[in-house]
Amino acid sequence: MIKAGLDIGNSKISCIVVDYKNYDKINILSTFSIPTTNIKKNIILNYENLSQQIKSLIYETEKLSQTKLNSINLNVSLLNSTSHYYDSEIKINNEKISELHLKKIINKSDFFNSSPDKLELFNNIISYGIDNNQYFTAPLGNYSDFVKINFYKILTQRKYVENFSNVIKNLKISIENYVPSPLSSALSSLTKDEKELGTICIDLGYSTSSISIFENNKFIFGDTIGVGSNNITLDIARGVSTTISSAERLKTLYGSLISSPSDDHEIIETPIITGDKNTFHQITRSNLNSIIKPRVEETLEMLWQKIKDNNFSNKKINNVVITGGGSQLDNIEKYVSTIFASGARVAYPINLHNLDNKYNKPNFCDVIGSILFDPKIHGINFLYKQSKSKKKHGFSSFFSWLDQYI
Repeated sequence: MIKAGLDIGNSKISCIVVDYKNYDKINILSTFSIPTTNIKKNIILNYENLSQQIKSLIYETEKLSQTKLNSINLNVSLLNSTSHYYDSEIKINNEKISELHLKKIINKSDFFNSSPDKLELFNNIISYGIDNNQYFTAPLGNYSDFVKINFYKILTQRKYVENFSNVIKNLKISIENYVPSPLSSALSSLTKDEKELGTICIDLGYSTSSISIFENNKFIFGDTIGVGSNNITLDIARGVSTTISSAERLKTLYGSLISSPSDDHEIIETPIITGDKNTFHQITRSNLNSIIKPRVEETLEMLWQKIKDNNFSNKKINNVVITGGGSQLDNIEKYVSTIFASGARVAYPINLHNLDNKYNKPNFCDVIGSILFDPKIHGINFLYKQSKSKKKHGFSSFFSWLDQYI
């Protein structure tokens, strides 16, 4: 089966095409990425230019993979999104739990509720309750008096997504799945054990940073803030009065989050913003790091606040995985480990066959994760099977099967 994923970021647009047999048998046919300046914090600045860039990207990806793309998985930022946790419960008087009971609970819940101005990006069961005990797989076959289901839903402003989806649809390509970008990054960077035991995944992107949480092999939280690694670059440019390109170079080559005594004596020459290209001034490495650290700390604190706001701060999650372009800052894992009081590591994409070395980097975890998304895994499996079956029999609505349970 051919699967394709597209990530429209704030600094680059990337596409990947794979031959997907199953999660353990994925052969990459092509990966391609181009820089862009047409997007800022997920707002399209030049629609025509962006359309041409995406058209060119798709064409090159198709040529490299020797395939014609009819559908894709599209990564969607969670900037301006909302997380909604809800539950539903029924009393069954010590009956044997069946799929019918679970469907009744779902039908009674907010699962199918929709809003004309909101797009549902994710909606899944995160746990089950049986007589006040919590389980993470469907408790079919057990006897109980009460059965409860806990859900997690992500909603975003429909208008923001449609701005991007219209570009894709104009190319006669359908969107198979909308995938939250924090989920994509986690899918390509977390190990099976990390998903099971509980892990926070932080993607430090160009102008946004995202966070996701996996526990018991469930995606239980995702969100995005409008601060990224480019903010560090701009802080450096302003702080030492240099060009943006020089600031990026300073950040990449000399920036660090862990200080050493020698930093006070290490001198770095940097150009001044003047008409004379030969005018330089000197700064110490400690001066540079004193600009970088506050911005990184602020970014991590904002992400931690997202965790607190959604009542996850008391969970004993002792693993943090960092990915995205910002994860390449020197000693980032040690700094994150201190801030989050947990173990931390920098993640590269999972090992896929034929992945080119230039794409085997943290800043491509998001696009690679887009082809790892499976709605049968990150959705309610028996509803998925039921809806597919009914469609084959010509029912006009996904929800028509519910009539027999109302």
